[in-house]
Amino acid sequence: MNIHVVQQGETVWTISQQYQVPVAEIISANQLETPDRLPIGMSLVIPTDKKTHVVQPGETVSTIARRYGVTVQDLVSANLIRDINLITTGTTLVIPVNKPIIDVNAYTISTGKTGAQEILDVGDYLTYWMPFAYTIQVDGGLSAVDDETMLEAADEKDIVPVLCITNFSATEAGSRLASTILNSVELQNRLLTNLLTIMRDKGYKGINVDFENVFPADRENYNQFLQRAVDRLHPEGYFVSSALAPKTSSEQRGLLYEAHDYEAHGRIVDFVILMTYEWGYRFGPPQAISPLNQIRRVLDYAVTVIPRNKIFFGFQIYARDWLIPHERGQEAETFSQQEAIRRATEHWSAIQYDPVAQSPFFRYTDDQGRQHEVWFEDARSAQAKFDLVKQYNLRGISYWVLGYPYPQNWLLLDDNFTIRKRR
Repeated sequence: MNIHVVQQGETVWTISQQYQVPVAEIISANQLETPDRLPIGMSLVIPTDKKTHVVQPGETVSTIARRYGVTVQDLVSANLIRDINLITTGTTLVIPVNKPIIDVNAYTISTGKTGAQEILDVGDYLTYWMPFAYTIQVDGGLSAVDDETMLEAADEKDIVPVLCITNFSATEAGSRLASTILNSVELQNRLLTNLLTIMRDKGYKGINVDFENVFPADRENYNQFLQRAVDRLHPEGYFVSSALAPKTSSEQRGLLYEAHDYEAHGRIVDFVILMTYEWGYRFGPPQAISPLNQIRRVLDYAVTVIPRNKIFFGFQIYARDWLIPHERGQEAETFSQQEAIRRATEHWSAIQYDPVAQSPFFRYTDDQGRQHEVWFEDARSAQAKFDLVKQYNLRGISYWVLGYPYPQNWLLLDDNFTIRKRR
């Protein structure tokens, strides 16, 4: 895949001529609903036989090789470069195929047949799947989840099912519930027994512990619970993972962060999922949901205390639309990347790209005269995130959450990586 950013006056036909790719292939790859109207600044994935890169000012053979996860020697050989110090801006280089092998996880919040279809739609790209979620109860029990058809879909696509447990909901922060469980060994043992029963009955292969808003005073109790879970589940052949808030240091304050002990989780569990998203919170002011500059700060800290082969990079695959100027308590609308493109097209909005956050955005005025600001993901931002996974040599990527169409992502994911199937 190549990535092309639409310029003023360009059409699908002129772009197809530039890359010598049929119009139908460009429309299909990007699932263009209105191919006769391309917003300026929209990024398109262009299916090509060869992956290429146009050298930009300041780039070297070494930096380009690092970006694509290939060796300098392979890049030199593929392009018959005589002197690596003499590549000029504007030169088109062929990138040799040398795709890193990674694990890919995805959460679902849909259940039943809807959730099953979401798994089937992208199941070829997944190693693991986690339904969100089995909610813990104050007595150590677990809420029921309609997951039978989803488990069948995961089996059909050779995906490892992971039972996700949590303490919170849309209406409850879950701090006191978590505290009740974490301060009682008896309740923890009952919870683990219930987990094992469900896993044996339904075929789950491991658990994902997503305890959020845990009181700072319960930090060590949380660590001990994870160790207790490992001690119970490992002998039975199951693995244990956890989800972590995006911290940039061990001293970071706040209810979301303090009880999440990166060093302990990295030592105790089999892998962790870094929830590197939600800077653009639905009740907060408009901004990139997953800004790359902030994510890099999290990774810079994480890799100092957690083994890289245990780290999943969290990638959100939804867009948000805020009314501006933002008013305190006002909720942004959440929808798919495809809907973001539809709105940009409908309102003739030029798409801009924040080079620091590595994220696209645009503004428009609705029929009522209200101003909106939309932040979303596109081919460029996806590629930037994939480059980061390679640069930090991480275990893989975890998507939150299926159900938001984003065709460019899956094509680029497959173009960048070989996805491990573990069953």
